[in-house]
Amino acid sequence: MGNFVAAIILIVFLTTLLYLRLGVSVVSKRTSRFVAIFVMVSLAIASGGLVSAQLTRNPAPLNAITSLPAATPGDPTPANPPLLTAVAQPSNLAEFVDDETALLKLGKSLFWDMQLGSDGVQSCASCHFKAGADNRSKNQISPGLLASLKDTTFQVGGGPNYQLTAADFPFHKLADPNNRASTVLSDVNDVASSQGVFHSTLIKTVPGQAADNVTSTPDTDGFQINGINVRRVEPRNTPTVINTIFNKLQFWNGRAKEIFNGVNTQGAADSNAFVYKADKPNTLTQVSVALNNSSLASLVTEPLVSPFETSAAGRDLPEIGSKFLSRAGKKLNTLTPLGKQIVHPEDSVLGADSRSPQPGLKTSYDNLIKQAFKKEWWNSNKIIQLNADGSRTILQQHAVGQTLPENQFELRDWNFSLFSGLAMQKYISTLVSDQTPFDKFQAGDTSALTAQEKSGLTAFVTGTNGTPTTRGTNGGANCNTCHTIPEFTRASVRRTAGVASTDSGNPLINAATNGFFANYGIRPASDDPGAGNTTTSLFKAPTLRDIALTAPYMHNGGMATLEQVVDFYNRGRGDDRPASVPSGALLGLNSQQKADLVAFLRTGLTDERVLLEKAPFDHPQLFVPNGHPGNQFSVTSSGNTNGTPTARDQLVEIPAVGRNGVTTPQSNFLE
Repeated sequence: MGNFVAAIILIVFLTTLLYLRLGVSVVSKRTSRFVAIFVMVSLAIASGGLVSAQLTRNPAPLNAITSLPAATPGDPTPANPPLLTAVAQPSNLAEFVDDETALLKLGKSLFWDMQLGSDGVQSCASCHFKAGADNRSKNQISPGLLASLKDTTFQVGGGPNYQLTAADFPFHKLADPNNRASTVLSDVNDVASSQGVFHSTLIKTVPGQAADNVTSTPDTDGFQINGINVRRVEPRNTPTVINTIFNKLQFWNGRAKEIFNGVNTQGAADSNAFVYKADKPNTLTQVSVALNNSSLASLVTEPLVSPFETSAAGRDLPEIGSKFLSRAGKKLNTLTPLGKQIVHPEDSVLGADSRSPQPGLKTSYDNLIKQAFKKEWWNSNKIIQLNADGSRTILQQHAVGQTLPENQFELRDWNFSLFSGLAMQKYISTLVSDQTPFDKFQAGDTSALTAQEKSGLTAFVTGTNGTPTTRGTNGGANCNTCHTIPEFTRASVRRTAGVASTDSGNPLINAATNGFFANYGIRPASDDPGAGNTTTSLFKAPTLRDIALTAPYMHNGGMATLEQVVDFYNRGRGDDRPASVPSGALLGLNSQQKADLVAFLRTGLTDERVLLEKAPFDHPQLFVPNGHPGNQFSVTSSGNTNGTPTARDQLVEIPAVGRNGVTTPQSNFLE
């Protein structure tokens, strides 16, 4: 093989030399193309078969270590798992989109733009800036808001704005982490998650104004210190957005469906979800839409109006559109994309449009939408009026220069849910970490994993001593039962092929066939049922890719280290019930086996591009709230005059990063 590669390299060298000697002017265009193609293909072959690598199934390395689970529906080749491959785009995307490059630009801009939030600070990326997740540790505690008996008492730290420490974890603390029957030292229903906006109510959005006009109102969920509101914290832990394109359903409870209706998370279950279409500028038709393979687009619609994440209460998606987009015929300002943030001139998507060293982009959101989407979705001279009873009236466009009332919207405003959903889905779909040591190993490089990582992989798929267990429907061992290779989640599109998910009455939706697991032992169902009820909790199995970078762990964020996670499973789970009540099977891993498993998870599943923020994981500058000056007992008011006092923000800069990434990675949680 070495001689073959050497011969190919020699051919490439001689061919290229001859081509240069002859000169471009002497060689015909047809010959030029032939030589160029020959050179590229030869180089690909010489470098290890790059041309065919994407089509190569895993030959032997994984199977050489251990046998794999038996077949189950949705997994046609369990004994020979495929390399990680892209999930299909919506099959009817072309009905909506003209230019996918512009769509990608629009999506990345919106995802990172601080102007998206009602406060002009909070973006989608504010909770997903570190390996697609969140490494902040101050003001990151939420009380038991999802409990059947709502709990607003902060048990960890005694109040909001607390600075977490390693000693606070795990939230279910045992005298002996290997023995679930040992003395319980602490047990809380608090959640470690991500801070969002202050509690407020929308007055109105203003075109061209980053911060909405709002009234600050008393926070009845406990996010207040001495009468001063602090930023609210989401009631479930923040998962990474990286690799979420492989999820069939989104959110811990799967409420974002894979059929995107253009309006909200509910997919085909919402028969009243409509957007508008203008086949001609002077006509406007209410239509229902359905885009498959689009659970990410469904997901996007919810955080933008969440009173915990980015929005004042009462804000809707057309109102967000109205502050971002120019109004036809109206002399109103528009928001420059990323107008408060510097975009690196070598950004892999936005670099050519960067205004660096000035903030923002050279283009506008209006232009990006016009470039990305077919004109029937944005070009109309009609106005949509939203009436007090929720009905809509179609009106003629107002006179030039006349400002629209707050309840009237142009087509571009109204369809903002469609635009933002498809655009951010396009961007998030590029965030795939498929260059981990495990991926290289699975593709045939047996040296990509260390001996310890290989031992950890053995434990991952077969359990102890190389003996498969019988727990789980796929006959797999411990981790691989729920975190199935290669997506490292059984909730993937591939694994759940053909399983219903849009009918809320279908019992299969939240079952293991869709990657949801019942009463898995983190917290009692009465604390948070997830997709279940107060007696049966159900949560989607998350991916484990890049897990070393995305602490804290579990849906409640109650574990800070991978060692704590492995201890939890090794002792048979069961933190949700008394020690006298049976739980999961004891794994029986010894200290070396546990260390091997952690090593595989920590380094074997980490993509260096994610760690060092290299393309496609590069990004614009971002300023994230990191709690407030003071502590859980005292904060200083910002001096706001719009109602209830709010605490002064403490912002941390996440610098702009170009395609080549950074040399020093961001700190991990609690580092």
